[in-house]
Amino acid sequence: MSIAPSAPQASASVSADTLRVQSAVAVGRQRLADYAELCRPKIAIMTMVAVAVGFTLASPITFDAVKLVIAMLGVVQLVAASSMLNQCLERRTDVLMTRTQDRPIASGRISMPEASAVAAVLTSVGFGLLWNLVNPAAALATLATLLSYTLAYTLLKTKTSLCTTVGAIPGAMPPVIGWLAAGRGLGIEALALFAVFFVWQFPHFLAIGWIHRRDYQSAGLRMLPSFTDKGFLTGLIAVVYAAAFVPISALPAFIGMSGDLYLLSAMAFSVAYLVYSIRFLLHRSEVRARSLLYNSLICLPSLLIALVLDFLRLTAIG
Repeated sequence: MSIAPSAPQASASVSADTLRVQSAVAVGRQRLADYAELCRPKIAIMTMVAVAVGFTLASPITFDAVKLVIAMLGVVQLVAASSMLNQCLERRTDVLMTRTQDRPIASGRISMPEASAVAAVLTSVGFGLLWNLVNPAAALATLATLLSYTLAYTLLKTKTSLCTTVGAIPGAMPPVIGWLAAGRGLGIEALALFAVFFVWQFPHFLAIGWIHRRDYQSAGLRMLPSFTDKGFLTGLIAVVYAAAFVPISALPAFIGMSGDLYLLSAMAFSVAYLVYSIRFLLHRSEVRARSLLYNSLICLPSLLIALVLDFLRLTAIG
């Protein structure tokens, strides 16, 4: 003879099952959130946009949308992998900084072997997509970007302030990868796109470095040219690169990739970038640094929009 559980016992059993389900759901959500943070979705989105710009500019006659989507999927997997590997390598310094100490690997929520294994899978799948469904040139350029970011830039951050220069190289590669993905070879056009992205990064990252200078210094990361001169050298270098960015931003127009619409836009936004850099040099405050940072985030996307629109206008006319 079986005896049915009493109402209180049944209620307690249901409550325990509900708690276990809720706990599992909460753990799953936290896991997804941690991996999303590891992948740095904002950087991934910006990279995909840059790849799309390079691909579009390299496709004046035929535009293969399927190949572009595959290229972006492949590239974004290697970008996510590089972000994970970066955080694996920087787990000890991340713990020392207020803004990074709660990152998934630094906090211990995700182990370094697990993150490394996931990064290896993403790298293999992304590289395979690019090699087999796009072309080997795009695949190799993307892999080289990952390696230079993780093995050069990341490891140099505790050694020399030149890490910013080294880090600007992988940062300028996405439009070139897009160009290669469209089947075009390296030429003056790809170099012009690289130059625009490369030079733009310096005032942008120097502003970030100044805003977080105390964190960087406490962790031993040499992200600024000097921590002892109240930011004068930081501001001066930002102005030098912003001044160089004025003619460099106009390169696509000078080599025939765009017309007057882009040229006017490039002059307007690059001069504004220079003005904000000069303002930061003259008064090196966190407020001015944030203003420079925000302007940098307006400048580059605006230039890319103007470049693509002007390219499409000229293509339609031609």
